[in-house]
Amino acid sequence: MQSLLSGISKRIPAPILWLVASVLLLSGCAGPSLDDYAERSPKLVPQQFFTGELSARGVVKNFSGEVIRTFDADITASWEKGVGTLDETFRFNDGEVQTRVWTLTPSDGGYLAEAGDVVEPGIMRWQGNAIHMNYLLRVPYGDGTLDVRMDDWMYLITPDTLINETTMSKWGVDVGEVVLVIQKK
Repeated sequence: MQSLLSGISKRIPAPILWLVASVLLLSGCAGPSLDDYAERSPKLVPQQFFTGELSARGVVKNFSGEVIRTFDADITASWEKGVGTLDETFRFNDGEVQTRVWTLTPSDGGYLAEAGDVVEPGIMRWQGNAIHMNYLLRVPYGDGTLDVRMDDWMYLITPDTLINETTMSKWGVDVGEVVLVIQKK
């Protein structure tokens, strides 16, 4: 094996070898796929879970994993002619209140997920007990706003309980995480 590697390294410049090795290493770090959850249960059907009154409790973590905020949320979810609406009110432990109204429109085998502070809508897709959605959210930051990439994974644990994990990133670097539990009332 050593002679094989030394033979390769004599023909291929070191920077290219490092690039190939890095790509192979990073590809091993790829995240899960919805296909990984296809056979898991209970089966998550967005139109069934996201209907009626729901409540949520969660935490916001910074880049190092420290919990920096907690929150409670009320969600009213409804569907009309195949289009879903999720009306969310978040109450944070520091007194801030945020609202977000999602519109879920059928698109490309999933739902186009749009909201007023969502700069780049996501496509909600699901299989088995999981939902995945990736979108760009505009959040208050200092005296202005900041656009943050949100990578959302939701897992139905029981017919009435869903766990949501969201990784927040900016310029491809993870800057925080949101973890919450949503329950049907």
